[in-house]
Amino acid sequence: MKITDLNPTVIWHYFNEICQIPRPSKKEEKIIAYLVEFGKSHGLNTRTDKAGNVLISKSATAGYENRKTVILQSHVDMVCEKNSDTVHDFDKDPIQPFIDGDWVKAKGTTLGADDGIGVAAQLAILAADDLVHGPIECLFTTDEETGLSGAFALEKDFMTGEILLNLDSEDEGELYMGCAGGIDTLALMEFLKEEVPQNMQPYTVTVKGLKGGHSGDDINKELGNANKILNRFLWECNKEFGIKLSSFNGGNLRNAIAREAQAVILIHKDKTELMQKKLPVYISEIKSVFEATEPDFKMEILETGKPEYILDRDAQNKLMNVIYACPHGVLGMSKTIPGLVETSTNLASVKMKDDTHIEIVTSQRSSVEAARKGASQMLRSVFSLAGATVKHSDGYPGWKPNLNSPILNISEETYINTFNTKPDVKAIHAGLECGLFLEKYPYLDMVSFGPTIKGAHSPDERIHIESVNKFWLYLTEILKKIPKT
Repeated sequence: MKITDLNPTVIWHYFNEICQIPRPSKKEEKIIAYLVEFGKSHGLNTRTDKAGNVLISKSATAGYENRKTVILQSHVDMVCEKNSDTVHDFDKDPIQPFIDGDWVKAKGTTLGADDGIGVAAQLAILAADDLVHGPIECLFTTDEETGLSGAFALEKDFMTGEILLNLDSEDEGELYMGCAGGIDTLALMEFLKEEVPQNMQPYTVTVKGLKGGHSGDDINKELGNANKILNRFLWECNKEFGIKLSSFNGGNLRNAIAREAQAVILIHKDKTELMQKKLPVYISEIKSVFEATEPDFKMEILETGKPEYILDRDAQNKLMNVIYACPHGVLGMSKTIPGLVETSTNLASVKMKDDTHIEIVTSQRSSVEAARKGASQMLRSVFSLAGATVKHSDGYPGWKPNLNSPILNISEETYINTFNTKPDVKAIHAGLECGLFLEKYPYLDMVSFGPTIKGAHSPDERIHIESVNKFWLYLTEILKKIPKT
């Protein structure tokens, strides 16, 4: 069975089309062109702004002209992660979705259901001639995954709607009415290149098989961070055997927990056997920590060719110490909303930027502005102690929960009437664009929901088939309930 045979076929048809269009963050030209052509071919008013955001408007169906205008919103870009043994060019190659039991997955890459399924739902509504709804504006934003720059650049007069339905949540049966704000803290560490010493054997040390995942949604799941796991082993080997470091590369994206990491080291030839004996002991220690959450964790040491250089001793020690000291994970839980992560930080990536610098990327999230600021300053302090050059991103605001929101109440009642059960109403630790929309349109009444997506931001990303069916039914029912102006 193909995914286009799944129900509701109209959503899966458009999702499959979207999968054929490369759409990495900051490279959304092809999907933007697709959306503009879609709007024009359906005779719909279609606009774009300087950031590439697209707005497609559809008139109300007969009898619903006096309803408030609803904005349906999703982002067009996707996180581009793949397994190390997968050959895929995200700038050119289509995503290859397939059905695996109750789920749709992709072959060796992220699926892009985050937020391709929201885009597909918007297109299905715009194309439909058998739905009941008031005036609709479909907003497609750019570059959500690497900085929310599309939402940042949104013009104040681009939309006219008073109600916004954000279609970027990932748990069916849950309604979100608030989210965390975030900021990135980046460190740049200098090193000097030194000649590779004689009588030392080079090895590649690799950590792989970790789940990774979304640095907001999954940060409280006690998942392993490949950067931390690899560095701890190197730190201990450095202390015991005096190893030399040639390179360290781990993780990729600021909003993904690092799944894989690799380093090239050198060790004196008379100590190689001791290091090889240490590895299974270390692996056993790590497995005891992540036994329940990382069943596929693997680590290996393989002989490799002689590298061009090693890092100077001072830089090596500072790097290993700063990665060890760098916090990762939950920093605090909400005091007002049970079960909500309030503040966290993610050690996202460690990369050899060039022949003289190493870049460390971290991201901090919090639903409390003061806590977010404190977390980012803590990271700055850690990196500054190691002599790194530190900078912060502009950051983005959170979305303060409003339990008295009219659209939240409508959404909750609609869910109960449609499925005969109550949804969970909560805030989310992940970042949504809603906080930025409120800065430009402070009168907006918003709620966020979506189908069930697991493993977002990793090649294990998958979307639950039946939840898409419920998502579609629920969305179309809400559109019938929008109040009059």
